[in-house]
Amino acid sequence: MEATEASETETARGVSYRTMTAFTPADEERRRGVRRMKLTATGLLLFVALVYVLAKLAAHEGAGPWAGYVAAAAEAGMVGALADWFAVTALFRHPLGLPIPHTAIIPTKKDQLGVSLGEFVGENFLSEDVVRQRLRAVGIGTRLGVWLAGPEHADRVTAELATALRGALTVLRDSDVQAVVGEAITRRAGAQEIAPGIGKMLEKVVADGGHRRVVDLVVSRAHDWLVLHRDDVMVAVEGGAPGWTPRFVDRKVGERVYKELLRFVTEMRDMPAHPARGALDRFLTDFASDLQSDTETRARVERLKGEVLGRGEVQDLIASAWTAVRSMIVAAAEDERSELRLRVRAALLSLGQRMATEPKVQEKVDSWVEGAAVHVVTTYRGEITSLITDTVAAWDPEHTTRKIEAHIGRDLQFIRINGTVVGSLAGLLIYVVTRTLGA
Repeated sequence: MEATEASETETARGVSYRTMTAFTPADEERRRGVRRMKLTATGLLLFVALVYVLAKLAAHEGAGPWAGYVAAAAEAGMVGALADWFAVTALFRHPLGLPIPHTAIIPTKKDQLGVSLGEFVGENFLSEDVVRQRLRAVGIGTRLGVWLAGPEHADRVTAELATALRGALTVLRDSDVQAVVGEAITRRAGAQEIAPGIGKMLEKVVADGGHRRVVDLVVSRAHDWLVLHRDDVMVAVEGGAPGWTPRFVDRKVGERVYKELLRFVTEMRDMPAHPARGALDRFLTDFASDLQSDTETRARVERLKGEVLGRGEVQDLIASAWTAVRSMIVAAAEDERSELRLRVRAALLSLGQRMATEPKVQEKVDSWVEGAAVHVVTTYRGEITSLITDTVAAWDPEHTTRKIEAHIGRDLQFIRINGTVVGSLAGLLIYVVTRTLGA
């Protein structure tokens, strides 16, 4: 069972790798070009062989010295053509099907070639010095600044950022974000003691007299309320009187209480130096001090804070904050004239202008890019080179051989042609020198 599954897996991998290296129409055209060049090179070999035979026959028939020269050139041409044919063929397969050592190099050494290629790329292209030197020569900071300083490019980047922002907010589930935001706010508020901060703020407000306007507002509203709700106050006072007291007495007491309340509130409203205001100032000052230094008061505030945060209404309010923020951001991202997009566009233009003109900014951007690139190549160099090695190792040897031959085979056939021509010239030169020295 396991063997069957392994076989099926290997078959699937083979199909996958073969699909990745499948012949394209361009590859088929290259293969036809290789076949034409092979015929040309082979035809030239046969031609020099025929010339050699004819020259030898002519020399045997006493045709003259020229036949020797032609025969020598043709013979050397055949040797050169055969030698280069062997060398070119040995790259891809065993010549004449004979298992000669060090032939069929590509199919038999494919994995080693993949390892060597990976090491070559890692050492010569993914080294820190090479990456830094190349990026420094490119001048990314300057080029990016010039490009970004163009209004049309800033508009494009702004639009892409808006699209990405809308997409991110669409993908995020509101319930998940609300849970995270609520937990973060609750945890942060629970971990931070608020009493000392409130005490310092209250102390400063009292010292600056900022609370007096609040007091003015409260006593003014209280005076207006008492004026409008006299009967309500009277009913409340009479309702709290004992049942055995006469009604006219209750009414007299109610009227007295109401008048005293109204007088007190009126005086407090109209007199900035009213004793009650001074008492309130002293109370707030003492309370601010207790919030900062009194252990019991601070503990009570913390318990109150916990109770408030634990209420469902507060949690719902925190959760609903994300919905409001999300809607606001989405609307701003969709509106081309929104303040958000206008500010982002202005910031991009300003950044591009600075990057294009200020050497310090250019140097900083280049340093960031170089640092990021160096981190990637030094951290993941092994993974990058192993990608090359593993990919080459996964290729089918025969299929890989045919594909490589389709790409470089035509140029290799020129080696055979050149070998024939150069061999003929070399043979002729050697024959000439030999005859000359022999004479």
